[in-house]
Order: sequence, then structure tokens, then C-alpha cells
Amino acid sequence: MSSTTSSELIFVTGASGFLGSHVVLQLLENGYRVRAAARGAKADLLKASYAGYGDRFEVVKIADIVHDQFPDAFVGVSAVMHLASPLPGRVPPAEILKAAVDGTLNVIVQGEKAGVRRMVVTSSIASVKNPQESFTDKGGFPPPRMLLSTYQPAPDWNPITREFALTGGSDWATYAASKKFAELALWEWADQHPHVDVTTLNPTYFYGPFTPLFPVPDASVLSTDLHVYNLLFPDGVFPAETRYVDVRDAAQAHVRALSAPPTAAVGRKRIARLITAAPKALPADVLPMDFGRVEEVLGMKIADFHTTEQTTLDTVDALIAVEEQWRKDGQPIKTPPPY
Repeated sequence: MSSTTSSELIFVTGASGFLGSHVVLQLLENGYRVRAAARGAKADLLKASYAGYGDRFEVVKIADIVHDQFPDAFVGVSAVMHLASPLPGRVPPAEILKAAVDGTLNVIVQGEKAGVRRMVVTSSIASVKNPQESFTDKGGFPPPRMLLSTYQPAPDWNPITREFALTGGSDWATYAASKKFAELALWEWADQHPHVDVTTLNPTYFYGPFTPLFPVPDASVLSTDLHVYNLLFPDGVFPAETRYVDVRDAAQAHVRALSAPPTAAVGRKRIARLITAAPKALPADVLPMDFGRVEEVLGMKIADFHTTEQTTLDTVDALIAVEEQWRKDGQPIKTPPPY
């Protein structure tokens, strides 16, 4: 992607994460200024990591993105990029769902009140996951007939209910529900605020290297690269799903979304027309992909994406480098648990 002379200020949540670090780096490399939101020690770490960018990178400390009011953080901001999202397993499911929905709305509402008119939000493929691959209380994928008594499928959202997410006992069910209901709430808000351009991206697993400024992670924060790391061990577990996107490509899509055509020109009306027609049955296990929508909205062509070979090799190289640093630090090297 060619550099821009833009000096626009972009407010970013989730800047310390795997995707967020790539988004921040690409924003800075393309001439944008960045104001990142972070808590406590993460804020201090971000300041130190990006000190070389001077006043083009700044950090605001926000203790609670769900409840805090931080109007000063949006002063001079041209666009909001909301990447932060709670992960399941650390707090009860009800808190995860509330944090995902209320955290998204809190950031977006405050941004709009401050005059920001472009929002880019990271959702997930989990929010629009094929109903035939939905979650059960056993954590597996039931045949379609088993969905009828448990779910209320919609044509463009995963079929999981709030009730099942709260009682199903699956972290991934909780995560899928949190992404779905956060995005639903966002689009409901967007319908009520047509003067604001809202873009959501629904990526799958991220693979790829870490940015040069990303702190050396421990095994608990390898993100979805943990799937690849597992394959480096003789007794490692093969990923349950093979869908992925190179984290650098996902970051590029987020940055390009800032200059994409307005939602009114390319947005949801077209999507609604597409989902009214039943898809054709395809006999192949490997299904074709249509990049037309990505090129139309983001200007990204197939050639702009990293190949599977590039992503795999770069990911493995990055993980080997991380492992070598662990050895120097005296950390034990052992087969990680499945992601």
C-alpha cells in the first residue's frame, strides 16, 4: 500500500494486541498519527515501544472502556478504530457479553458526540459463522437437524442465543455470542446515526509474524499463532479449523477502510440483496472465494495478500525467534495447550 501524506489523528483501542500492533504500525507508516487507548502497564509499554515516532504516537490511559467517560481522548480525532474485545475464560460469560456490547457502544457513542464521523470496528467471522458449524454444550459441531430445537438461525448471523452463551459452558460459544451481539448493537446504532460511516471487518484466525516493536510474548499471549506453534512439536495438536488470514493483510484492510467509499455508496443494501438468494450447492470440499467485494470497498486485490507459503514461513520464523529468546531468558520450552 502506498504511503499517504495524511496527518489525520486516529483513535485506536486494542493497540497492544497482535492485530492492534500491526494496525498501529501500518497507520504510522502511512502517515497517520495515532492516539492509542490502554490500561495501566500496557499504556506505559506502548509509550516506550513507539517513542521513536515522537508526537505522532500518543497514549491515553483508560481504566474501564465499558464505563469510563473520556471525551478529551477524541479531541482532534478523524476516525475511531475499535479493535479491543474481551476474551472468554477469565470472567463469567455474562460479563464477557456485557463488556463486548457496552464497550463497543461506549467508544462509538463518545466518538460521535465528539464529532468523529468514521468508525472502523473489528468484529469476527464468529459473528456470521455457518449455522451448520455451530456450538453445542459438548463443544462440537452438530448436524443441521440438531440446530432446530436449540437455535433460531438467521441468514447472516451465527444462530447462537444469548441464553445458550450464558449456560452452554463453552468459552467459544461465549466468544461467538459476544462478537455477534456487539456487532448487532453497533449496526442498530449505525442505522440510527446515518451521518456516521461505520465499517466492520470479520476476520478469522490471525497468523503471521509479530511487529518489530511487539514485546516478546510468552506462550499465553501468542494469540492464534499458537495453532502454528503447536505444529512445531511432535505431539502438537493440529488446528481444529484451517481458516486464517495473515495478520498483516487484516491490518492493511483496517487501514484501507479509513479511506474506503462511504457506507451509503457500497454498504449494507447490497449485502441485503445478496443474502435473499439461496446459495448454489457446490460439491467441492474447497470452495471458491470471491474477492470482488474486498476490491470494491477496500481496493485490495488478490495479489495484495500474502500467500499461504509466505504466511506460514514468516510465522514459523517469528515463533522460532520467540522461542530462542525464551531459552535465553531461562523459560522452559514445552508443548503448549491447544488454543
